[in-house]
Amino acid sequence: MLIFNHSSFLTFTLMGIPGLESQHLWLSLPFSSMFLAILIGNGAILFLVAIESTLHSPMYLLLALLMVADLISTLALLPKLLCLFLFNDRDIAANACFTQMFFIHGTSVVRSALLVAMAFDRFVAVCEPLRYNTILSHSLVGRLGLLALAKGVILILPMPLLLQRLTFCQMVIPHTYCDHMAVVKMACGHTRPNRIYGLFVILLVVGLDLLLIGFSYGLILQSVVRLNSRDATCKALNTCSAHFFVILVTYVPALFSSLTHRIGHNIPPHAHVLLANLYLLLPSVLNPIIYGIKMKEIRHKVAKCLCRGSA
Repeated sequence: MLIFNHSSFLTFTLMGIPGLESQHLWLSLPFSSMFLAILIGNGAILFLVAIESTLHSPMYLLLALLMVADLISTLALLPKLLCLFLFNDRDIAANACFTQMFFIHGTSVVRSALLVAMAFDRFVAVCEPLRYNTILSHSLVGRLGLLALAKGVILILPMPLLLQRLTFCQMVIPHTYCDHMAVVKMACGHTRPNRIYGLFVILLVVGLDLLLIGFSYGLILQSVVRLNSRDATCKALNTCSAHFFVILVTYVPALFSSLTHRIGHNIPPHAHVLLANLYLLLPSVLNPIIYGIKMKEIRHKVAKCLCRGSA
């Protein structure tokens, strides 16, 4: 068995989607379409928030931060994936692999933390509407964004650092990107610290963040139940609907992918890899659509820009 040390000088080979290597060229079409949709959709929302002073409220500033996280995640994943599919460019240096891993997993943590901040924003909007601007000042939004960034860096940075101490017996990663567990499985020797830390991060991020989001929505529902007016109840629920759909789009595919990876032993490898890619890309594709449909202010600004462009 060959043993490769000095991970800084290693080169890994990305297999792509196991069992579907002959279909990579065709698979590049939907992934290219998603790449284009993400760039246009998220870029358009960011542009609107930047140029329209009426969209400089805490909710839209947090939304802009979410779009930035989505764009960074996409740019870390799709360019290399499309090179693999279109040009069969499979090689990736170890340092580049660890960097990609850091940005992909780090932005997932940041995205989850921002969803918690947005749940708090919706709680204040529904339960303390008169104090909304006082509580959620621009400085607080900035601190929440920095806290989300710090969480992503602190939790994910140890992953590539722990991998650098390992020796590797295999160099072909059966994946389209440098997923943490996929790279850990390439190592020989003692990988228990890597596996335990990876599981710890998943439980902390998904478990704690979902608990905080659930707590916020529990308080929101409690407040909504007390409303006597049906119109006020509908308005309060509509205020939270876009964020609720984004939560579903973010966490359901991620949890489904994680469960199939751990207990779905009869599921073919290509299904695992496709699910792992979808849970990263689906939120980035759908978030601008959800907010564009559900948020009246964004719909009006888009219509205004389109009318101005056609005039």
